[in-house]
Amino acid sequence: MANGQQITKLNVSTCKDEEEILGAQGYQLINVNLNEGTGGNRVLLWYKKESGKRPVTRIEFSFTDKMKSGLADAGYTLVNKDLNAGVSGDHIFLWYFYGSTEYDIPIVELVVTKEAKEEPALLKDGWERLGCDLNRNAGGNYIYLWVKREKTSYIQQVAATVDFSSDKHMFELGYTRVCEDTNRGSGGKNYVFLWYRRTTDESKALTALDVSTSLQEESKLQKEGYKKLSVNLNKGTGGKDVYLWYKKEGQEWMQAFVLLINSDAWIEYQKAGVNFIEKNLNEGNKGWEMYIAYK
Repeated sequence: MANGQQITKLNVSTCKDEEEILGAQGYQLINVNLNEGTGGNRVLLWYKKESGKRPVTRIEFSFTDKMKSGLADAGYTLVNKDLNAGVSGDHIFLWYFYGSTEYDIPIVELVVTKEAKEEPALLKDGWERLGCDLNRNAGGNYIYLWVKREKTSYIQQVAATVDFSSDKHMFELGYTRVCEDTNRGSGGKNYVFLWYRRTTDESKALTALDVSTSLQEESKLQKEGYKKLSVNLNKGTGGKDVYLWYKKEGQEWMQAFVLLINSDAWIEYQKAGVNFIEKNLNEGNKGWEMYIAYK
């Protein structure tokens, strides 16, 4: 993929006929099956780079109908092809956006990973992993889409939501949603999502993240100069109160963070020396064990 040339359009094929049509329309394909390991249809992601056209600046996914309206209302374009075609997993759809805020940095390259061991090197090389496992609830490999932007960028702000009512507003403010429910499998009624905004300005970048699961940890982080997000990432589960904390002091500007639900990934990221926060976001309930790592 030519570096520096902006991506202007995305599409998805779920059968051979669609592959032929997209190829004839000048789309380029990423040769990784988004249904790898499930026995479902071969699902492929395609993109275009056209000169003089608006660049894609944000990509999102929806895996429940409730996630769709905020995206549609905020002006995202839906690619109406189920990424889990032919299997019984969640119905996952890809959405993309042409933004012009300071938080929108054109996307120039895409990569799809299907093994945990591929991930840490990409994170260290300035790639940003989008949060949705594209095989969500379908079995098979953990599949993630990664984007490379035109300029080096950093995480400027983090946020969290416990329902879908503010989605449109969050997208309009320039946020990207990490498309994995931090309450997944816990039996809680809330869908809790993390969000972030990017910047090309180092002086606005966050420098560190941490997580608290007790009052003792909260007081320690406060003393260390961290600020707390007010949303309990365990809301409605009966588990421990879990909060995300962030810091702006220091010289290590944060380029990306990932929410890790795959136990192989926990090992790979730590082996690679990536900052790994050893606090389970579902502490105290029976939900999926998940951790945050950042670079």
